[in-house]
Amino acid sequence: MNDTTSTLSADARTGLPAVSTAAPLAAARVLRNTYALLAMTLLFSAGVAAVAVAFALPAPGLLISLVGMFGLLFAVHKLKNSGWALPAVFAFTGFMGWTLGPLLSKVLTLPGGAQVITMALGATGVVFLALSAWVLSTRRDFSAMGGFLFAGMVIALLAGLAAVFLQMPALGLAVSAMVALLSAGLILFETSRIVNGGETNYVLATVGLYVSILNLFTSLLSLFGFGGSDE
Repeated sequence: MNDTTSTLSADARTGLPAVSTAAPLAAARVLRNTYALLAMTLLFSAGVAAVAVAFALPAPGLLISLVGMFGLLFAVHKLKNSGWALPAVFAFTGFMGWTLGPLLSKVLTLPGGAQVITMALGATGVVFLALSAWVLSTRRDFSAMGGFLFAGMVIALLAGLAAVFLQMPALGLAVSAMVALLSAGLILFETSRIVNGGETNYVLATVGLYVSILNLFTSLLSLFGFGGSDE
């Protein structure tokens, strides 16, 4: 009885349970740390991509890309509560920047390639800011979308691999559109989890948003560059 009374003791000034402010404050702290780390990782990843373009670094290849991406993601999840979490995050985002560099180099060879990159980058920023602002203002819970979005990404991955091995550009374009929509949904889902206290580890929150933003950008890059490739 004493424990219950102390837990539900009211704040002298507000008359509300003192525990009621703990969750929003914790969520705000996770959100603040997530956005700070996300900004740094995006800049770091962009810097690595720029170096890859400047020095014409070759693409790592499909197998190395998949092994590196999933291996480093696994490392981030294993180290999420240790001092090695941040180095793991920057290793992951740096590796993804390396894989992005050759793609940007290829787009730059297309007619209007620089404009395509600018459009994709601008559209990605607008979508991310708009969706984030919507969740932050409404505080809606999109956690029910998790299973659908995960299943959709698995299907998109398999379809994307099929498009690569079967040399089917039309299928690849459809996959890009699908991934763009799913990535927008994941931004809603992940931001909602942070705001509503479903994600309390800012390292994992950062990686989740980073992957969604990167997937959205590369998908839009493929969609916007499709017309230029036919000119």
